[in-house]
Amino acid sequence: MEVQRIWDAGVHNAFTDLVRFQDSWFCIFREGESHVSNDGALRVITSQDGASWTSAALITCDTADLRDAKLSVTPYNELMLCGAAALHQPAPYRHQSRTWFSKDGRDWSAGVDVGDPDYWLWRVNWRGDTAYGIGYGTGDTRSTRLYSSKDGKSFDVLVPTLLEEGYTNESALVFLEDGRCLCLLRRDVYGDAPCTGLIGSSEPPYVSWSWKDLGVRIGGPDLIRIPDGRFIATVRMYGDEENWGPAWTSICEIDVDSGTISETQRLPSGGDSSYAGMVWHEDQLWISYYSSHEEKTAIYLAHGMP
Repeated sequence: MEVQRIWDAGVHNAFTDLVRFQDSWFCIFREGESHVSNDGALRVITSQDGASWTSAALITCDTADLRDAKLSVTPYNELMLCGAAALHQPAPYRHQSRTWFSKDGRDWSAGVDVGDPDYWLWRVNWRGDTAYGIGYGTGDTRSTRLYSSKDGKSFDVLVPTLLEEGYTNESALVFLEDGRCLCLLRRDVYGDAPCTGLIGSSEPPYVSWSWKDLGVRIGGPDLIRIPDGRFIATVRMYGDEENWGPAWTSICEIDVDSGTISETQRLPSGGDSSYAGMVWHEDQLWISYYSSHEEKTAIYLAHGMP
């Protein structure tokens, strides 16, 4: 995999996603003073060739830290941005998920509040004319629920409680040609439950799920199926799974049938790192991610064959 640093203009640059739209690359991430700070804003950058990048937009909010933006292309040929507003306190609740829309990746609509307060809608994937996403509780409830939407502006709860064993949160969905949906799900320490990741599977209409424990702690997951049939994930890995570190970002292969994950390549990374976006383009896997292994927390782009 070839790797280059593509952005470091902010003090802290983190939590990426990547998409191809209108024959161009668009990468989104958070800029702020630190990993958690009230000034968090969403920077969109764009490139024709993946080598030279320029800023396309900066989305800000006076009353919240904007975090964990994800990009998708709607059935109406618009870019949809889904992220979370960590509200400045005091406020009625802690988090509110929002979506924004753009026809060109540069001019963006006002944000629309979606989902339930204090349920973080972390990533949205489209299957046909329906968007699906998993929200995780950030208030007193530490469960996950599955949402669906026809327009990306109004989300309905499809599964009120997806899984309660441990603190399940960040996720990635993949829809297969036969209609089946796979979910790579992060799980952290909560009570006596294990803190290892999960791979889930469901048939339409996605109301009943089966889960397999991957046996490894992961963070910031993204998942894709490449043309040779393999399921490739990019995740944060932990050298000390119980105590959160040290950590790095790795490309992994997931065996869905056996419920196992194998690390295939460690990307240049360390410390504060992960939150990748993945796109298959021109017979290569393209991956955006962030890391703090060099002078500062910056955005990186890798591409090649996993």
